[in-house]
Amino acid sequence: MRIHQPLLSILLISIIALLPKLASGQQLQSGPQVLTFFSDADDTEQPYGLYLPKNYDPQKKYPLVMMLHGAGSNHRLALRRVFGKSNAEGETDAEATRYFPAWEDVEYIVASPYARGTAGYQGIPEEDVYDVLDDVKKRFNIDENRVYLTGLSMGGGGTLWLGLTRPDIWAAIAPVCPAPPAGTMDLAINALNFPVHFFHGDADPVVPVAGTRKWVSDMQDMGVEVFYKEFADVKHDSWVNAYDNEFIFEWFGPAVREPFPNKVRFVSKLYKYNKAFWVQFDKISYGMLAEIDANFTKQNSIIIKSKNLESLSLNLAGHPRFKAGEDLSIEIDGVSLKTKTDSSVSIGKTNNKWAIVSKEFGKDILQKRKGAEGPIYDAFSSRQVYVYGTLDNPAADELARRVSIANKAADWSQNRGPFLGRVLFFPMVLSDKELRKSDIETSNLILFGTKETNSIIAQHAAKLPLHLNVAAKDYGLLYIFPIGNRYVAVNSGLPWWEGAANQGFPFVPVAHRKLSGYKDVLLFKSNSSNVVAEGYFSEFWKLSGKLKESVLQPGVVTVTE
Repeated sequence: MRIHQPLLSILLISIIALLPKLASGQQLQSGPQVLTFFSDADDTEQPYGLYLPKNYDPQKKYPLVMMLHGAGSNHRLALRRVFGKSNAEGETDAEATRYFPAWEDVEYIVASPYARGTAGYQGIPEEDVYDVLDDVKKRFNIDENRVYLTGLSMGGGGTLWLGLTRPDIWAAIAPVCPAPPAGTMDLAINALNFPVHFFHGDADPVVPVAGTRKWVSDMQDMGVEVFYKEFADVKHDSWVNAYDNEFIFEWFGPAVREPFPNKVRFVSKLYKYNKAFWVQFDKISYGMLAEIDANFTKQNSIIIKSKNLESLSLNLAGHPRFKAGEDLSIEIDGVSLKTKTDSSVSIGKTNNKWAIVSKEFGKDILQKRKGAEGPIYDAFSSRQVYVYGTLDNPAADELARRVSIANKAADWSQNRGPFLGRVLFFPMVLSDKELRKSDIETSNLILFGTKETNSIIAQHAAKLPLHLNVAAKDYGLLYIFPIGNRYVAVNSGLPWWEGAANQGFPFVPVAHRKLSGYKDVLLFKSNSSNVVAEGYFSEFWKLSGKLKESVLQPGVVTVTE
């Protein structure tokens, strides 16, 4: 059939008009709903709540609010609550979860991660939050300079942790009755580049208000732009007041991230969080909290004050005060340096004196760095596979015992009762002979057994620094070590949770409750509370000092280094 020229022209015009919508691939309805992303931490689809404004226009950039739920809650309730829609009178959380009430439209996209349920916001749940952020950015046209973070209770603590460990992502943060993880307060100075709004009830019996008052006071002393609303006679439900009438969107509105600030103040003790804006920590003085105060005083002129840093990089592409190819003057801790660069420059200490160095400075040395720093919990903070040994051809009952131990270690999803529910994380359990090349390349390996019983431990026996002797029946050894671009965590002898008591707030099952507090090495006798030796490897992943002395129990442990 021949198409007439006028009709062909009309069809072409119509197709061209539709191209932006087709290219966006966005066919979702407006309003509250639930989407999923694929998590490579355990090869599952994970849910998150999403609010899409009415008349969403894919050609327009939208601000994004990330909302973190509290303990015993979920992504659906969190999406309601950030819009000020708490439970109806007498309504349980289970009943409120089943539907989304109507609320006033806002010109924001809102995402509320499930983050495995009640598991805090470190490790896998933290990874989930950033996976949701990435998924939303892929689906929708997000204004990178208007991304905001808020959350309540456990989610308020997560707001502080995520906001302060990666401060160059957020335009503003708003923690509500926050319960932050240990060590978060050390990072308070990282809030200097965005405003912070705290909310808390003065009669809160779960998360005492004194903690938030201290946060506010300390941040004010540091010069952070901090706001605080304390609600009289309000208990542990201050989010009802904080999010009432969609207030948080009104407060977030004026805050815009400056992607290239002239001044960067940043502190961190972990390579996992080694970057803020145009500053990157490449080598931190071992075990210390590193600090930097970097300031563009004029074009191509930077003054830096540092503490507990041995090398760093400046990534200057796009900064309005940087001109590529021209002399760049850097004064760091009183030392004047000059160089030329198209985008970045690395600075390191040679003989304790600052100098311009290669980007590959120290890269080939086995030392603690991003992705290879420990402690033990780092092996459990991204994709992980639990591997039991069959090298010695165990009898059926012994094989069943090994399988049972590996399954318990991988069982993050134990039922913790109707309030906390389950942690929805499902890592694989495999035998050493079932482990595939793809597992080794993509996963941290949680290895059970010894070099005599587990072929993966045997394969790396010469590299691994510690081995529990076969005769040491009453001992347990757990340590982390980098192999290639991944970790192994070796658990020989008794499992790391042996004798663990059901104590503390059960964010995770008993078997996993102490993992986040372990150092690089743990040796115990009879039960995990009876510690014989514990500590950190040196910055070059060596046993040294008191740790080496205490771990060298006669007939118990062999040290290979």
